[in-house]
Amino acid sequence: MAKRWVIKLGSGLLTRKDGKVDRVQIGRIVDQVAGLHKRGIQVVLVTSGAVAAGMTAMGLEKRPKEARELQACATVGQPELMSEYGKHLRRHKLLGAQMLLTYWDLDSRACTRNARATLDLLLARKRFIPIINENDAIADEEIKVGDNDRLSAHVAALVGADLLIILSGIQGLMTKSDGTGDLIPSVRKIDDSVRALAGGAGSERNVGGMVTKLLAAEIAAEGGVDTIIASGRREGVLLELAAGKKLGTRFSLKKK
Repeated sequence: MAKRWVIKLGSGLLTRKDGKVDRVQIGRIVDQVAGLHKRGIQVVLVTSGAVAAGMTAMGLEKRPKEARELQACATVGQPELMSEYGKHLRRHKLLGAQMLLTYWDLDSRACTRNARATLDLLLARKRFIPIINENDAIADEEIKVGDNDRLSAHVAALVGADLLIILSGIQGLMTKSDGTGDLIPSVRKIDDSVRALAGGAGSERNVGGMVTKLLAAEIAAEGGVDTIIASGRREGVLLELAAGKKLGTRFSLKKK
């Protein structure tokens, strides 16, 4: 049976310092996904970046705080983001398959059943790479999952993934709360001492942080899925993981 990986790509990983979508980085990630595909690994991508892409298109320098402005950015940015993925996937004779989710969907048995069936079908057809994002265009503060770290964990549990990989600009969980110190290679229990290392949230272009990544690892664990947090800036990181190299921080947690 083929391995099934859910790979989450953070907005900080997919955008340049000037806030524009990093087309080169997306191309590098897609090249690795194609490499995983050739190795028989089924891949579901959970991508951020729609709001950042929309900010660029709308000429905004800072991430809006108002929900309606964020929704407008996501509406403008999502097709731009998918177009970029599609361009790179076609180079490998693969096609992207977009799925937008909200908390409503995740809370509905009928919707989750349909989403699972659709994803299973797409993965069985082999040339399709599902690309999932939160449907920010219609989600508001009361129903938003809140960040794609947690969304990716729900998706990993939904599709029965063998592994959830969260890629961002950080190496993994470090021994100091400011993100410095030594890398912690393995975590088997998230307690107060581990949470204390999580530090704060992200930047104006990225609503996530280590706190939400720890929450994601806990959610994935409830679905029987291990999580690896690693740097997407490392060249060939996904292919190295596929080859068995130990990178980042692996969370192998017991169900509560």
